[in-house]
Amino acid sequence: MRVSAILLGLVLICAVIGFAVPPPPQDEQDVRGAFLTSRPKEKPAGSGTTRPKRKPPASTATPTPAPVKSVDNKPPAGPKNSKPATPDSKPVNARRMGLGMTLFSRDTNGLAVRVDSDRVFRKGDRVRILLETNTDGYLYIFNRTNDSPAVMIYPNAEIDEGGNYLQSHVPFEIPAPDAPEERLRWFTFDDVGGTEHVFFVFTREPLKNVPIDDALVAFCRDNKCPWSPPDEVWEQVQKQSQEPLKSDRTQSYGNAQTASERNASTRGLGLAKDDPEPSVIMMASSTSPFLVALLDLIHK
Repeated sequence: MRVSAILLGLVLICAVIGFAVPPPPQDEQDVRGAFLTSRPKEKPAGSGTTRPKRKPPASTATPTPAPVKSVDNKPPAGPKNSKPATPDSKPVNARRMGLGMTLFSRDTNGLAVRVDSDRVFRKGDRVRILLETNTDGYLYIFNRTNDSPAVMIYPNAEIDEGGNYLQSHVPFEIPAPDAPEERLRWFTFDDVGGTEHVFFVFTREPLKNVPIDDALVAFCRDNKCPWSPPDEVWEQVQKQSQEPLKSDRTQSYGNAQTASERNASTRGLGLAKDDPEPSVIMMASSTSPFLVALLDLIHK
């Protein structure tokens, strides 16, 4: 009886301790681990020799209505009671969306080397961005210089035939490192100082009211590009950019881009676990089908 009482006391003490001690804080490395866990252990087999077209599989392709032609690239007036642009579906038990980003700068030898996005850039500096996602989806990139209106720099009618579909862990570089001319392979900072606000929008389904693929090509053929988002689209992007993201940043910079990374982005090959990791990884806090990450590049 006494032994039973002692055991009962120990159980009660353990229970009290279990409820009294708060769970340990989430390790920031969990963000990086959660993102990289879906990378395959070995390099996926692939025989591609050209830049991928960034088109979704035929079975999952979602047609995008052709935009109404406009003058001076002004968005057409939408129907009354129109809803903001949002992805259409949210898969059950979907993986949290993640975006990996590595910023490369062109050094004096013409090599792409990893740099910290917090550095201050000068006139003539050249940069390129390598992106990696942990799930399939659609990528949109919007740019604002200081307080100027936003423009969509990707998808682009002259790149990937206006497509913007990314496969999980198949990296994407903008600008393209295999562009026909050297000047087209980098973003080059001019002599006008300011801040480049770059919005990376990653969604599971195409955004409504945003032209992609053939619709974007047709729009840019008949109107002035780059395309500017209408108010309802831009308001939704800005609202989503306020949603919290879990992030992990490495402090390793100065290393040159590897041949594996370069080949993967130009040939549409997936990255494996032993390939270099992104400098910055951002993951949604929930299974939301809409992730917006902001990159500010300061130049003087």
